[in-house]
Amino acid sequence: MSRAAAAARDTAGPSGAPAASSRPPAGAAGVPGAASGTAGPPPATAEVSPRAARLGAWAELLRLPALFTVPGDALAGAAATGARPGPRTLLAIGSSLCLYEAGMALNDWADRAEDAAERPHRPLPSGRIRPAAALTAAGVLTGAGLALAAGAGRPALAVAAPLAATVWAYDLALKHTPAGPAAMAAARGLDLLLGAAATGGGTRAALPSAALLGSHTLAVTAVSRGETTGGSVRAPLAALATTAALTGLVARRRTRLPAGRRAAAAPGLSGSPPAPTATEALTAALGAVYAATAARPYFHAALNPSPPLTQRAVGGGIRATVPLQAALAARSGAAATSLLVAALAPAGRLFARRSAMRKVSIT
Repeated sequence: MSRAAAAARDTAGPSGAPAASSRPPAGAAGVPGAASGTAGPPPATAEVSPRAARLGAWAELLRLPALFTVPGDALAGAAATGARPGPRTLLAIGSSLCLYEAGMALNDWADRAEDAAERPHRPLPSGRIRPAAALTAAGVLTGAGLALAAGAGRPALAVAAPLAATVWAYDLALKHTPAGPAAMAAARGLDLLLGAAATGGGTRAALPSAALLGSHTLAVTAVSRGETTGGSVRAPLAALATTAALTGLVARRRTRLPAGRRAAAAPGLSGSPPAPTATEALTAALGAVYAATAARPYFHAALNPSPPLTQRAVGGGIRATVPLQAALAARSGAAATSLLVAALAPAGRLFARRSAMRKVSIT
């Protein structure tokens, strides 16, 4: 969920969130997709033990701060079904996290030759992690993700299987093709549907939310293709337009007549629309946060599509994933779930600061 749906240049905070590159959050923006290593060599620090250094290398490979963009997929999917999140929802979240991390490890394994030339500081080309170990981790994490989905029920496994296939296809074959952004978007959308299938037993009610989240991921992934080269204003302009459209769609009120009046209602009847509910106000507020988070860096990248500003645009797009997930949950009427998802943004920011991993790239 570059890497999947749904991940990116800065962690889920104002200064940076995992960047959504071209690979599949669930997912990666985002999505269960892989994101490559950090944006630069780690800063000089005091001597650390070999064990701590190894753990740090794995944390860098797996882009741990990016994980905070993943649970919101399943929670937004669960909210779309109208059912309360439960143990099966937790299993879906666990499955999403495993598949996302599988994409991260597989991403660096697939890009090891390219990274050796362009990003030699990353865990694999620097020799801190062996390529075979990264590939093994990707396989084990994929198996764990499918097992957790199976525990959530057959409908969940029916979604997790194509999600895992999308992650592997993206990293191994589609990432550098025109189909790459679409694959990343599909992975993030499937990740949301995984939460719906696990919680409510079906995915139909969650399809609109999956389409909105997938559209956002598609836009971010298209921008991420210029992270190292820059040069194109079309991708950030398209992402800016997509953000505006999604903000309007997410915040749009759906007026419902009382049950007894639906049959009698006729076109052209006058009347004042009902006042916004607290949940609708929350949806609008989160939609505004989403727009503010994504639009400004997109605009700057459109004015000057240099690699640094393009990287910031990708980071802004990834950071915007969390408020978008929260807005989708609120739009489905799940205010408590929405606030829980929104809380993942500051939590991810705090984790990134404490782990000294504020910059995470998905390319």
